[in-house]
Amino acid sequence: MAARLVRRCCWRHFGAFVSAPSAVPASLLLPVGKVAMARALPQAPFASFHASSPSSWADRFSVKEQVEDSRNPEHRVIRELIETAASPQELFQLTELHALNSNQASLIITQLSRLAAEKNLETESILRDERFQQLIGMMDSQISQVWNNTLVNLLKSLYSLGMDGNRREMQSVEQEVLWRLRRLTFRQLASLAEFLAVKQGKESKLLYEVIKKLELRWTELEGTRTVVALMGKVGHVSPALMDRLEDKALELAEQFNPDDIRKITLALAYQNRRCVPLLRALSYHLIQKHSELSLNVLLDVIFAYGKLNFHQPQVFQKIATDLHSQVSTMTPVEVTRCIRSFALLKWLSLPLFEAIAQYALDNTKQLSVTHLCGIILSFARLNFQPSGSEDFYNMVHEVLQGQLDSLEPHLLMDLVWSLCVLQQAKAPYLQRVLAPDFYAWLRGDQSLKTQNLRLKLIHINAAAKLESPDYQGPFLPAEMLSAAEPAGEKVTLLQSSLREALAGVLGSRNNGRFDVRTIYGWQIDAEMVVNSENKPLPLKDFAAPHLLRSEGTKPLPPGARRVAFLRWEFPNFSNRGKDLLGRYAMAQRHIQAAGFLVVDVPHYEFLDLKLERQRAAYLRDKLNKAMAEEMAS
Repeated sequence: MAARLVRRCCWRHFGAFVSAPSAVPASLLLPVGKVAMARALPQAPFASFHASSPSSWADRFSVKEQVEDSRNPEHRVIRELIETAASPQELFQLTELHALNSNQASLIITQLSRLAAEKNLETESILRDERFQQLIGMMDSQISQVWNNTLVNLLKSLYSLGMDGNRREMQSVEQEVLWRLRRLTFRQLASLAEFLAVKQGKESKLLYEVIKKLELRWTELEGTRTVVALMGKVGHVSPALMDRLEDKALELAEQFNPDDIRKITLALAYQNRRCVPLLRALSYHLIQKHSELSLNVLLDVIFAYGKLNFHQPQVFQKIATDLHSQVSTMTPVEVTRCIRSFALLKWLSLPLFEAIAQYALDNTKQLSVTHLCGIILSFARLNFQPSGSEDFYNMVHEVLQGQLDSLEPHLLMDLVWSLCVLQQAKAPYLQRVLAPDFYAWLRGDQSLKTQNLRLKLIHINAAAKLESPDYQGPFLPAEMLSAAEPAGEKVTLLQSSLREALAGVLGSRNNGRFDVRTIYGWQIDAEMVVNSENKPLPLKDFAAPHLLRSEGTKPLPPGARRVAFLRWEFPNFSNRGKDLLGRYAMAQRHIQAAGFLVVDVPHYEFLDLKLERQRAAYLRDKLNKAMAEEMAS
């Protein structure tokens, strides 16, 4: 430490004796195109001193930069000419007019890269230019004399220009940066890491070393801009660094502006990092400090929350309210993205969804079939029916007419399934997806995605049979009606409690079935048959048309009814509501249409009952009410 202090004092002492030239050299004042006799630029007295290691060179560049800028007008004017150059030719002419050092050559290369990016210039012609090769040679001849910040910018510029990574000069720059990493400032390391992560990706050896330094020096991290940039561009490369960045972001949460919050939530979403404390802090400050939010912020934040399945009702309400007033000015892509995000979060804002339905009616020609499908899928997920449903669905059918064959099979099946949820699936839709040539590609594929699509196809077949009396076929064959059992499903508290309570209601195991898988693709939690006096009857002898293979053949006695107990868990409802999502509302309808008396067992009622006798009494009461309603209707 003492040695370093003495060395710095010596450098300042030597710099004090540097005498400034009395005037700017005449060569700088020559008109463009006039070539002056090359001569060496004046060197500061300390330029002849060399350190023994690359790290010590980097340690003194800041001193050298200060001295040269303040003591040498020629260097300062050259720098200004480089910074104000408007074309590559002006920069190349500087190589003809002046004898440049390695640092100035590096600055010119950096400016060339900037101009190429700004003006969309062809980089190959720049790389092939002989004067560029001279600049590369000047830079490489004294690479150790290039200042740290200039060196970092030089490396990024060479990558941007597309210089061959196998060239010796390129490898020389990379190696020099590698040697100096310990002496670079945290901001320089962060800037380099951001660039390398985007330009070269995870495979870059230099990026790996830079990230190691960032992980070790993360306590130097300051400023919201650096935190936001690193989270968005580098966090996915290093989970360890991302952990530190999340901690720092939580510390700085109050200082982030809305755009910073947007970028951070997107970074978390794309990396699938559900950091609840950070998301809560960002949500709080977004609501408390920022009354007006731009459309980009609103759309990106709700998208990120949807992808992370993070629920914050106050944020949802604010975003829905703010978006409602902007729906008419949004593009079809923005409208589709907005409504799908809310559907993913299971958040139904009636004013917003009504406005989007009206937007679809007012902008039919601007909406593509894909955009319209996105809106229908979102409506179906939340079981939303617009107030002007007749006009809306007439428009939907008109747009979709003749377009079904152009849709990708997965999207077509999702579309028809959604129309079944909304009870708007007409015969042409059903015939298209239930035709044997359409679902042939599903056979033999046991992937989870294909199983889900097959289950949706069974639901569509059920809608065709149970809710479309005018539909004449085709239907799925029997071998297609057995849906694969979900693997490793956990038994929930509601499920186990319902089974225990039903044991007392049934009286005997012969009087009921549990976890009944029907040919309609829906699962019944418990099934029983009751006579006209609501007394359970043995099931085995009776025919069961809802099963793929029935045990008995006898018809039900006069006055007897089939009863289906359906449990509804917390995820089956819309967010903070008691309305079933579209999928489960359709299940309820189909099972009822199949001849069952449906007894709903929602979690918010059943789990509040703590005693076994209370739960059994609750089920008997629900059954009696369902029977009474059936008789009254």
